[in-house]
Order: sequence, then C-alpha cells, then structure tokens
Amino acid sequence: MILRSKQLSHSFAVLCWWLLGTLFLQGTCRYSLKDAAPIPADIKTVKVSFIENKARYINPQLSPKLTDKIRQKIVNQTRLSQTSDEADFEISGYISDYSVSTSGISQQQVASNNLNVTVHIVFRNRKDEKKNFETDITRNFPFSATKSLSQAELDLNDQMVNNLTDEIFNRIFSNW
Repeated sequence: MILRSKQLSHSFAVLCWWLLGTLFLQGTCRYSLKDAAPIPADIKTVKVSFIENKARYINPQLSPKLTDKIRQKIVNQTRLSQTSDEADFEISGYISDYSVSTSGISQQQVASNNLNVTVHIVFRNRKDEKKNFETDITRNFPFSATKSLSQAELDLNDQMVNNLTDEIFNRIFSNW
C-alpha cells in the first residue's frame, strides 16, 4: 500500500513538472512579483528632495541615509535622470514619527520594544497631476528590551532605511 502511494506521488510530481515546463516554454505562463508597469515615455527626470526629520526624537543618520537610498534605488531601477531643477517627478517628505513603544511583556516585565518610524511622502507628477499623492508610510522595527535605544538604532539602521526605501519606491512606481 505504501509503495503504491509513493508511485502515485512520484507520477503526480512528474506530471506537474511537465505541465509547468510546457506552460513556461509556450510563454503562456507569466509570473510577476508586483503590479509594476513601465514609466510613461514622456517622464524623463526625477528630483528627490532631502527627507527632513520633523519627529520629536531625531536619529541624525536616518534622514541623510534614507534620502540617499531612495535616490540610489531610483537611479538603479528606473531609466529616470536625477536633477536638482524642476523635474517630471518630484519626491519630497519628512520623518513625522520616530518613537519607541512596548510590544511584548513577559513575567510582568517588558520583553521587547518597537522602534516606530513614520515617513510622510509627497509625490508630484508634473505631466499628469491626477497622479499626485501624499501618504504616510509607517513601519515598526522590534528589538529586545535588554538593548538601549542607541544599541537598537545601530542594529536596525540599515533595516529601517532599506524597508522604508522599498515601501516608498513601490508606492511611487507601482500600478502605472
């Protein structure tokens, strides 16, 4: 009985791989990681203004690193040219919240905390003003309550910058 079950499993797996291979070779199967479409051809330039820090608590590294990472990602993943003059796309914003909250309690003591970061983004499309928007992007980054805020910031800085950059980029360049 077990041998028969294994033979059926193997036959089913072979059939599935054959179907997937056939679909792939015929080009009828498409897989996409996101709903991104090409940027309109008449859009050629982008201006990314410095992301200011207007939160009550200021992490001095976050604003410059976030601004630079957004600029790098746009240059590396789009055909747009950066400019400091008036551009087809203009991106600006500020960090509106940078705070710590308790996220877990164990045996009546704080076990973990969250570093909460909110970035307010303003996107302007000079060619199609119907595409303009403003949005808040909030992310929470957990860290052990045994760490100080300074230690947590050292550990989380790259993760914060990368996650926020990805979210900002996706909000702007997806769903054209």
